[in-house]
Amino acid sequence: MRTKFFASVLAMPLLVAVFATSAQAPDPVIGKWKTFDDETGKPMSITEVYRTKNGGIAAKVVESLNKPNATCDECSGDKKGKPVAGMLVFWDVVQQDGVWSGGKGFKPSTGDNFKVKTVKASADGKHLEVTGCKLVFCRTGKWERVN
Repeated sequence: MRTKFFASVLAMPLLVAVFATSAQAPDPVIGKWKTFDDETGKPMSITEVYRTKNGGIAAKVVESLNKPNATCDECSGDKKGKPVAGMLVFWDVVQQDGVWSGGKGFKPSTGDNFKVKTVKASADGKHLEVTGCKLVFCRTGKWERVN
């Protein structure tokens, strides 16, 4: 009886830690975002950022705004002519020192691959900045949260 009591007492901090971790506020980068064309500023797609099984984040296009049923005409290889909806925009992005970074990205409108430098939500949670680099050249896209 005494052993069960002590085992229960020792297990309590572990249970508290598990519940505290699961009760944390959701990450502000998770959700649906409206993306914009770098050159024209016109809305391009609704993209969903989600948590992956390994604890990282990824993003995929859920809706093309500029033309329904858009296909990846600028793509090469196995992505050429495939529907843009469902395509991954970035993946393998992990949190390092409190910042989402690393991973790979793909821009369906141009068919370009890039490395993800950072993914950051604004303080108010209404905007997302995705910075990607190709060689030494980096660009930041600003996305707006979709309610």
